[in-house]
Amino acid sequence: MVNGPPHFTESTVLPRESGKNCKVYTFSKDGTLFAWGDGEKINIINVTNKRLLHSFNLPKAVCLEFSPKNSVLATWQPYTTSKDGTAGIPNLQLYDVKTGTCLKSFNQKKMQNWCPSWSEDETICARNVNNEVHFFESNNFNTITNKLHLQKISDFVLSPGPQPYKVAVYVPGSKGAPSFVRLYQYPNFDGPHAALANKSFFKADKVTMLWNKKATAVLVIASTDVDKTGASYYGEQTLHYIATNGESAVVQLPKNGPIYDVVWNSSSTEFCAVYGFMPAKATIFNLKCDPVFDFGTGPRNAAYYSPHGHILVLAGFGNLRGQMEVWDVKNYKLISKPVASDSTYFAWCPDGEHILTATCAPRLRVNNGYKIWHYTGSVLHKYDVPSNGELWQVSWQPFLDGIFPAKTITYQAVPSDVPSEEPKVATAYRPPALRNKPITNSKLHEDEPPQNMKPQPGNDKPLSKTALKNQRKHEAKKAAKQEARSDKSPDLAPTPAPQSTPRNTLSHSTSGDPEIDRKIKNLRKKLKAIEQLKEQAATGKQLEKNQLEKIQKEKALLQELEDLELGI
Repeated sequence: MVNGPPHFTESTVLPRESGKNCKVYTFSKDGTLFAWGDGEKINIINVTNKRLLHSFNLPKAVCLEFSPKNSVLATWQPYTTSKDGTAGIPNLQLYDVKTGTCLKSFNQKKMQNWCPSWSEDETICARNVNNEVHFFESNNFNTITNKLHLQKISDFVLSPGPQPYKVAVYVPGSKGAPSFVRLYQYPNFDGPHAALANKSFFKADKVTMLWNKKATAVLVIASTDVDKTGASYYGEQTLHYIATNGESAVVQLPKNGPIYDVVWNSSSTEFCAVYGFMPAKATIFNLKCDPVFDFGTGPRNAAYYSPHGHILVLAGFGNLRGQMEVWDVKNYKLISKPVASDSTYFAWCPDGEHILTATCAPRLRVNNGYKIWHYTGSVLHKYDVPSNGELWQVSWQPFLDGIFPAKTITYQAVPSDVPSEEPKVATAYRPPALRNKPITNSKLHEDEPPQNMKPQPGNDKPLSKTALKNQRKHEAKKAAKQEARSDKSPDLAPTPAPQSTPRNTLSHSTSGDPEIDRKIKNLRKKLKAIEQLKEQAATGKQLEKNQLEKIQKEKALLQELEDLELGI
């Protein structure tokens, strides 16, 4: 255990635990308790007075978690059955942290979602058992006080924050019936109108459900394992918004491709999505699912809001180079662009000023170690694991909200004693025939610049719909002309605001660029198909859902076509 900024000295709270049997540790939610496994026992110490509270004889435990108010320690060890096929011994234990007694043991076969979910005040606790959600009250695990039973609940998430508690449940589709996510308020589960909100979708093999901090809405990332169009190796994802007042919507993402990450701001009023084929787009949306700010495109696949919600880090980890963009989201200004190569882990410090990046096993078994950064891009501390060792887990000590006040954002890099390492830029391979010739700067993609989508201040009077359309159209033409002047390839992404476009833009001019001509031709073909569908609808023919969706895309396609032709 190491003291945090600015000292980085070894802490005396926990004597260094040597040996290769340490496989797991966890802090309590408020950071006052620390539990770890040494391969024989699970130990709990009090971080403030260094006192050893309990040791449990659990040599095989690989997962640990404290309940929100430190009443219970949950432990999980891999489930085993005996040779004759009879059921194994219970492998999920719940221990009373005060007395050290085992409150209850359960059979929990899967490691995924192994831990019971508590409400923040621990009044209720829930587990997913045999496609139902079982609820316990006041940490009494001998009595199931409530059950939520639907066809087959495969996942659920309890809402954060105080009462009344809400629960989001996911039921996968079967035999032609759609999958759906429903929101309930505990304990009102019965009756046809018990659900607060319901959203169904056909394309979902699994979902990720994300509550905002105020428990007013859930974002659902619905994923399929296979993209039947063949466009993506990662399957297909869609993003849905469901509010507890019953409203729901599909979040329209302006670029096709995978959804890499979605995060709520701690204010609960906006969220950021990172999506689209590389280079990926990142956009902040409000609760109406309208885009507020577009960060353009870049090499990124993750987003992290600071604990106070005033700074956003967009990063490209995993198979990307570790480039980070640190943004002030109040003023939409870029603060810094540090690079954390080979990072497998990222975490904000609870103080909202420092960042931890790490390279951990088993994801990467070489160059393991961690770095502590200031958000302005300075590396304040660096630790490299010796070449014969591995780093498996690293994290900040948690603190409750409100302990650290939000500070004013600074743009000046803070001083650091750690020498800065310029990341080595790999030069592109050049065939022998081109090696003595001048290098031409040809890019595979032109990155889109960031773009503010909020109505600009100073206009007290809201613009009428027509005025707004004309203003956007004018801006699009202006941007396209500027791009043509600077001799860059035109922006191929549709602008988020749909606009009506006069039919005369469909003139059959050529740009001289076969790639752009091909795109224009494809767009005209799509628009012609939409025109035919509209004619069918006018004659009273009932259209399919996907055909209606095509018609809805007409304005965006027209705008894209206009942008391409303006660039000619």
